[in-house]
Amino acid sequence: MNKTIDFRSMAIKDIDSIYEIESRSFATPWSKEAFYNELIKNQFAVYTVVDVDQQTVGYGGMWIIVDEAHITNIALLPEYRGLGLGEALMRKMMEIAADKGVITMTLEVRVSNQPAQSLYRKLGFKDGAIRKQYYTDNMEDAIVMWVNLS
Repeated sequence: MNKTIDFRSMAIKDIDSIYEIESRSFATPWSKEAFYNELIKNQFAVYTVVDVDQQTVGYGGMWIIVDEAHITNIALLPEYRGLGLGEALMRKMMEIAADKGVITMTLEVRVSNQPAQSLYRKLGFKDGAIRKQYYTDNMEDAIVMWVNLS
């Protein structure tokens, strides 16, 4: 990809484009209000946006509580998947977390989402527990994955 890729903190002005990415990525998307509340009211929330040629194409969110980070969501526009941007975004989020003193990072991933699981394993995440019927849209189980950042 011969384009300019930038990572930056999410701002209120990004909510409309983030909501579009969210809606195109998930069966039960978060609302615009949920993102607003994350940015304004949640002291633990850290959201990163990825821009390609100044167009917002993806984002990732995490909650950092003391020395633990929990990935809340990560998504790219469908036409930007498979280009390495998801890995770059995850690496950026891991770097931000480590810079903030995070020791362990966790996330949930659908048992059917093999591409995401492969990426997370490539980045050092290990399988933990299974959360039964975690996803409310189809009652699919989630795999809890962890990585040690220290």
